[in-house]
Amino acid sequence: MVIIDSKIEEYIYDVAKQTHGVLKANVVSELISQLNCDKEQLQQALLPIAAKFAQAPISSFYVGAVVFDKITGCMYLGANLEFKRQALSLVVHAEQAAINNAWINGAQEITSIAINAAPCGFCRQFMNELSSAGTLSILLPNGRFTLTELLPCDFGPSDLGNGASLMSNEAADVDVNLPISDALKQHLRHAYVPYTSNLSAAELVLKDGRAFYGRYAENAAYSPSLSPMSSVLSQLALSGIELEDASVERITLVEKAGFENQKSVAQAVLTNLQGAAPLEYHVF
Repeated sequence: MVIIDSKIEEYIYDVAKQTHGVLKANVVSELISQLNCDKEQLQQALLPIAAKFAQAPISSFYVGAVVFDKITGCMYLGANLEFKRQALSLVVHAEQAAINNAWINGAQEITSIAINAAPCGFCRQFMNELSSAGTLSILLPNGRFTLTELLPCDFGPSDLGNGASLMSNEAADVDVNLPISDALKQHLRHAYVPYTSNLSAAELVLKDGRAFYGRYAENAAYSPSLSPMSSVLSQLALSGIELEDASVERITLVEKAGFENQKSVAQAVLTNLQGAAPLEYHVF
C-alpha cells in the first residue's frame, strides 16, 4: 500500500485544481518514481485526493475515482457531485465524473479505474459503454476485477444495434452557425448520442475567464446517461470550486433542433449555483 505524505498530497491537490482533475503523463511518471510504485498503486493512492473534490450535501458520502488512459499516459480524477433540492437521479457519480473528465480532455483508451468503494450497478452500466469495457480493470479496496466479473449477463451498445462506443471520439460532421465559442462547437460535435441523436453540449464561463465544458454522454440503458450540464458542473467541481461559490459570467446550452431533451435538466441542476447568470439556450 502506497502512502502519500501531506506535503506531496498538497502538491498533487494543487496541480489537480489547476488542471480540473487531470494529471499529465509527466506528472504521473514523476509520482511513480518518487513514490516507488507502479501505475495501479498510484491510482489507488490518489483516491483520497480525488475524494476531496466531492460535493455531497445530501449523503455526506465522499467518493473518489481515478482512471488511466494508456494512449495519453494521463490520469483523470473524478468525485461524486450531488445537487440540493433536486431528484437523486441527477447526481454525478465519481466513476462517471472520472470517465467524463477523461473523455472531455481527449483520452482515447481507458484501461483501468480505481474507486474507493465498490461501484453501484448504475456505474457498472455506465462503464459498459466504454470502448475498452471488455478489458477494463477495476481496482477496489478488496481487489482487482474485470467489468465482466462485476456485470455478468450485461446489456450494452450492441444490444441496441449501436456499433459505436463512448471514447471513440468520433466527431459529427455538422455546421453549427451559432454565436457561441469555437470550443463549445467542438464539444458539441463530439457529443456521444447514438440513441437520441441530440447533439448537445454546455459551456460555463467564470468572471475570471476560466471556461468549463460538458457534453451529452448517452448510455444503452438510458438512465446512466450523463447530461451536458451535469458534465460541465462536474468539471467545475474538479477545479476545487464549490457550486454555491462559483462566480459565473455565462452559461450556455446547445441542442439539436427537433431532438431537444436537455433544457429542463439543465435548469434543475443550475439551481445549485447561487446568483448565476441566466442560461443562454440555443438550438441548431
